[in-house]
Amino acid sequence: MGISACTSAPFVSAPPAAQPVPPPQEYGLEPGDVVRISVWREEALDQGVLVRPDGGISFPLVGEIEAEGKTVAQISDEITQRLAKYIPDPVVTVSLQQSEGNKIYVTGRVNNPGVFLVNGPVDIMQALSMAGGLNPFADKNGIKVLRRQGDAQTVIPFDYRQVRKGEALQQNIILQAGDTIVVP
Repeated sequence: MGISACTSAPFVSAPPAAQPVPPPQEYGLEPGDVVRISVWREEALDQGVLVRPDGGISFPLVGEIEAEGKTVAQISDEITQRLAKYIPDPVVTVSLQQSEGNKIYVTGRVNNPGVFLVNGPVDIMQALSMAGGLNPFADKNGIKVLRRQGDAQTVIPFDYRQVRKGEALQQNIILQAGDTIVVP
């Protein structure tokens, strides 16, 4: 699969269509992520915390917090509110130390199948590129994305040939943590 340098049609530059740009989506924590929580002037309340497989975290004086899907700002606000019972005007800082929970999976007829840690928005074409591209035997119009949401799993079809030609680009969705791309 190479890119040809020759084209049969002349290159025509068209002005870009004015489309609103969506605001960047803030990262929601995932199981496996590590956050650092610190409370100003409280050395005992400065520690790294792992988001457990059930999506929760534990922190002294605060107890259990459901962290999965929440931003670091939301976690900071929740801890601040809960600590206010014990510490007057607590100043809480929460920072993401490791985003180990933001993984996608690519399997099937790609050159390098595996698990990929992503640190920002990644669409299907980018993920296929991360996996070394499709091998010559791949079914280019039979690709599927498996997405689990709670106990339900959905299948999202993807036609590589169309997207490669610049058609049906809405198929090239941004992947979510835990998505699996299957290339038959």
